[in-house]
Amino acid sequence: VNSGFLRPNDRNVINLAPAELPKQAASFDLPISLGLLAASGQFESDCFREYAVVGELALEGHTRSIKGALSMALAAREAGYKGLLVPSENAGEAAVVDEIDVIPIASLSQAVGFFAGTLDIDPHPCQLKELFAEYSNYDLDFADVRGQDVAKRALTIAAAGAHNLLMLGPPGSGKTMLAKRLPSILPTLTAEESIETTRIYSSLGRLKPGQPLLAVRPFRSPHHTISNAGLVGGGSPPSPGEISLAHHGVLFLDELPEFDRRTLEVMRQPLEDRTVTISRALRSTTFPANFMLVAALNPCPCGFRTDPRRSCKCNSTQIERYMARISGPLLDRIDIHIEVPAVPFQELASTQPGTSSAVMRESVERARGNQAARFNGQSSLYNAHLSSRQLREHCPLDKAGSNLLRDSCNELGLSARAHDKILRVARTIADLEDATDISTIHLQEAVNYRMLDRNLF
Repeated sequence: VNSGFLRPNDRNVINLAPAELPKQAASFDLPISLGLLAASGQFESDCFREYAVVGELALEGHTRSIKGALSMALAAREAGYKGLLVPSENAGEAAVVDEIDVIPIASLSQAVGFFAGTLDIDPHPCQLKELFAEYSNYDLDFADVRGQDVAKRALTIAAAGAHNLLMLGPPGSGKTMLAKRLPSILPTLTAEESIETTRIYSSLGRLKPGQPLLAVRPFRSPHHTISNAGLVGGGSPPSPGEISLAHHGVLFLDELPEFDRRTLEVMRQPLEDRTVTISRALRSTTFPANFMLVAALNPCPCGFRTDPRRSCKCNSTQIERYMARISGPLLDRIDIHIEVPAVPFQELASTQPGTSSAVMRESVERARGNQAARFNGQSSLYNAHLSSRQLREHCPLDKAGSNLLRDSCNELGLSARAHDKILRVARTIADLEDATDISTIHLQEAVNYRMLDRNLF
């Protein structure tokens, strides 16, 4: 009525099928209104069946933005529709999908005019390249980090092979600073990866205003008080959690022992499968969760166990209890463990910049190129994801290497999973060196990255 139309006098039945799927939100406002107006003869259209329509309506008849417009555009294209009518605020997001016309609609009367043929509305242009050029820059750079060359080396290896990483060090040593810069050395998101990640954020309404596409890898750093549902997803209906928001990016868990142990344990399956399934009585939903886990912790409750400048106030019992908050099976799933020591004053005061993210990213991209060539062009398969059969195929060792790995496993009491992790990391180190085979030097470095398998305290 507020848009200048008459309310139908007849009683109408609207069927939202299939019935077993829950319907919520207000995305049906616009299509239901158009259907009622067409059924009551207030406009006629020959192209009504060629377009999908979604949108919320305000009381005065203007459209409002909705969640999940990108996924709806993909579904409309797969269903064979010629175009999709969406609220104007969602047009840029939906127009990322090619091979379908995305029509921006500002009001109910405008939608009626479009279908009646009295108003021409041009489809919103697909601006994928322009969006990547505008939003694919990082503000943080490893050049800002003084010292920590060993940590930078480990982060380069982790980025090259998509390995999970854990940093142990005193407060103020730079663990958080290093972790926040990890996305800047990861390869640029592909269009497919960007759309996958954007769909998750779009479904939750987490896209920034004016930014219809995620062009940089996400970095998520939840607080240690987060719940199970907040971390892996949950609710009714199921909603993605932090591990899905970190899809194709980095999940950083600072102060790892402060997280509830049960919350950490629910990550074990997603770390292996790179997906998470939320089961409820009526349905199960699977969300993508292909992320790099980066964790940080202090060496003891007071934090100064390994800091030569401060004295530790913790006894051995307190330290053991503190470290026991992290289960062995979870540590087993983290490929690289490193110590991040306190930075000496001389390095902090240095005016010479550290190694830049651009230089580190070149090494990462070269190593990933070596992996793609070895895996017959499968750019989505990384060393960290190799199966046991693929390990035997791509990570053969000579006699010296086999003896070194055997002795290391026996001395450290490593599990079969840790054995495979060492091989995967060694394969990545060899790729960074452009080496065809894994040498004992590569293996030695990989074994050194299993520091928490040793009795440090």
